[in-house]
Amino acid sequence: MNDKHRVRVSKFISKHLRHAPAEIGLTLEPGGWVGVDTLLAAAGAHGFLISRAELEEVVAKCDKQRCAFDETGTRIRANQGHSVEVDLELDPAVPPELLYHGTALRTLPLILDGGLLKMARHHVHLSRDFETALKVGGRHGKPVVLSVAAGKMAGDGFTFFVSSNGVWLVDRVPPTYLSVIPTDSATT
Repeated sequence: MNDKHRVRVSKFISKHLRHAPAEIGLTLEPGGWVGVDTLLAAAGAHGFLISRAELEEVVAKCDKQRCAFDETGTRIRANQGHSVEVDLELDPAVPPELLYHGTALRTLPLILDGGLLKMARHHVHLSRDFETALKVGGRHGKPVVLSVAAGKMAGDGFTFFVSSNGVWLVDRVPPTYLSVIPTDSATT
């Protein structure tokens, strides 16, 4: 499969597992799961034919690991990033002392004033490393990376989760736990 087609399939899958399952007749099971055969049939019924092999390739080659199969390979879900109501059934986890969040420079004043908010998603997404956060921040303009005092937050009673692809999740991050990292001098 060429890169262009793989991206098209990835975007279609992400859209319907994260934001619009009902648009193609899917109902997410507990944990956000949907049967692979159900997904493939629904996609085909809506004019987007995907083979099982193509789906497996998209999941395996996605650098962000947005989706995952269950241990049986019969179900698939988006790892995080949902805007539809879903309980991913993740267990609380103890975060490292520092996590990172990448954003666009234009959003920095709002974030420093009100903190990181989940907005239309279920959680704020945090990265374990600076480089990932920088890449995420660069998707929407000049990137800025924020350091999140996750260890202190956990000690103060905030609950963290970690998805199967290593993205850390939390309901919100108040501004007192944030520090701006100069992108030209940061290291991990």
